[in-house]
Amino acid sequence: MHAEATAAASVPSNDFFLARQPILGRDQHLVAFELLFRAAGEDDDAKLTDNAAATAAVISHASQLGMEQVVGEQLAFVNVDEVVLMSDFVRFLPPHKVILEILETVKPTRQLLARVAELKELGFKFAVDDVVEHSPELDRLVGLVDVIKVDVKLVPPEALKDLVCSLKSTGKKLLAEKVETIDEFKLCMELGFEYFQGYYFARPVILSGKKITPSEMTILRLLELLSSDADAQVIETAVKRDALISLNLLRLVNSRAAPGPQIESLSQALHQLGRRQLQRWLQILLYTTAGGVELASPLLQLATTRGKLLELMTLARYPNDAARADRAFTVGIMSLADALFSIQMRDILDNVEVADDVRMALLDREGEFGTMLRVAELLEAAEGGCKLYNALRKLGLSVAQIREIELKAFDWVRELTHEVH
Repeated sequence: MHAEATAAASVPSNDFFLARQPILGRDQHLVAFELLFRAAGEDDDAKLTDNAAATAAVISHASQLGMEQVVGEQLAFVNVDEVVLMSDFVRFLPPHKVILEILETVKPTRQLLARVAELKELGFKFAVDDVVEHSPELDRLVGLVDVIKVDVKLVPPEALKDLVCSLKSTGKKLLAEKVETIDEFKLCMELGFEYFQGYYFARPVILSGKKITPSEMTILRLLELLSSDADAQVIETAVKRDALISLNLLRLVNSRAAPGPQIESLSQALHQLGRRQLQRWLQILLYTTAGGVELASPLLQLATTRGKLLELMTLARYPNDAARADRAFTVGIMSLADALFSIQMRDILDNVEVADDVRMALLDREGEFGTMLRVAELLEAAEGGCKLYNALRKLGLSVAQIREIELKAFDWVRELTHEVH
């Protein structure tokens, strides 16, 4: 085994956190996540993970991470360089769940190409990362890969069309990475990319004069009633006023119920759910009603992951404060409401009463919940280093704790998505 890979095995596993970036198909459904492992240290140069040592260390812990838990039914794209490709570590990964992403620094030597061919025989699939030109090196690799990833940030828009034409001639599927705006997404769609990676779907496109629909308004009003401890009868009456919400609630309750008679009355459903669960389901319902989407929608996945991350961070700090944990969940799930409704966050908060600490976090990323929301955003962006380290230190949480919280949150969202399908 290479000396570097051996050294990698001794890298302490507590130094990294996991970032999980969604990869979408042309229909805007999730198809995969790229898994990125980043160091969180005081020093921004401590990017343990941009080198082989880190990836090898991470892969050696892959069995502990549990790939199903991290990506659910989707595939995982995992960065590999020469050291990792040639090492035994790579065999820790389940071939049916991963696409190995060959970094742009890898030289396609005869020995390396033979190793890629050998791993293909074992069932692994490959992508080539950060392509910015159709080079001779790429041509040597292209016969062995399934996906070509194009970094759209590094290719000028006027050159992108020619590059895509040239790459399409290889017959491989093309993935546009670092797609950050709706306009970039539209351009990549037109050019014929198959997959898209980036947070364009979570960027609010504010439409002037857009109003929240009556059904969305009903859910917001119900959430208000719940947070103000309204009478059960008042809540039931409000739910009954909206047929769509009533039907959805019955469906949700029955999808979670133990085998046995179906729950047919709303009062029974509300009683079975309880107030906390009702609040959760209404927050989730906002995303499925407004977007007309199902639970596999990337925006809802991101919002529910944020909600659960913030809830678990709060419980790590205040183990017995369920009310505070509920407010934290609300901050996480509402943090993408502006992207969902296409209206300013301030206008959304004018329509719904929320606690002051929730409002501060959503508008200005201030207060304790604001810091937690920043942590969630830094994790998504795979920005390790000192920003994340400082935010975690402010919260009194360790990198090991945050990684455990992430895995629990991913697992919860996976189960939630599974339940409602």
